[in-house]
Amino acid sequence: MFQRIRAPYLALGSILIPLVFSLLYPEGLTIIILALWSVVAACFGMWYTRRQAEYERKAALRSLERTAIATLNHHRHDWMNDLQVLYGYIRMNKHDKSAAYVETIKERVAEDSKISKLGIPSLVFYLQSFRVNAGNLQLSVQVEEQLKLDAVMSPEDGESLASAVIETVRAYQYGGGRSSWGEVRRLTLFFGMDQKDVIVRFEGSDIPADTNLLKQVKPIHGSERIRTEKLPTGEMLQIRMECQT
Repeated sequence: MFQRIRAPYLALGSILIPLVFSLLYPEGLTIIILALWSVVAACFGMWYTRRQAEYERKAALRSLERTAIATLNHHRHDWMNDLQVLYGYIRMNKHDKSAAYVETIKERVAEDSKISKLGIPSLVFYLQSFRVNAGNLQLSVQVEEQLKLDAVMSPEDGESLASAVIETVRAYQYGGGRSSWGEVRRLTLFFGMDQKDVIVRFEGSDIPADTNLLKQVKPIHGSERIRTEKLPTGEMLQIRMECQT
């Protein structure tokens, strides 16, 4: 990796060789060689930079594809589990439990539908694929009815809010003390509106009590209109963003 980054700089630095010769022997041929060498080095540097950018783009695309495939597999596994539970209830003639379980599935699908309509692609993808790499954190997401963030904020503000949400979840996931072996921590996110502000509320046990969490999240926002607030309950954290469409 270091060699890939260093190669274009070495090519440009190699111009010093004919440059020194042209200074020591200022002849026409030497100057021509310097000019040709400079052109070749510049072309190589531009070609290598484009090649490296293409390599990084393909690597990012492969990572995205792997995450998408893992997410689809995870959802397929969940559906198979749901079908097995329903099949078991039906075989045992427990129709009341079958109906209740179907309602549970409908509620989960409805929430997934609300998440997909938030309108910020990076945030939607993160929330939908979170369970793939959730570790010991169980994340639940609740979205206010008819909420579409892309309708109340610009794409730039949407990305700033997405970064704030993602980094806050990560700070909760990896900070605030260690959970015991096998313990599953739970965090609930609520997306809603408070007059002209978008609010994202984080509710869960063992939310880091120190102010370092707020300091960690604040520099990532990229927008002065985002505020992170610790609510009086002690187990709730809230991000508030002023909307300017």
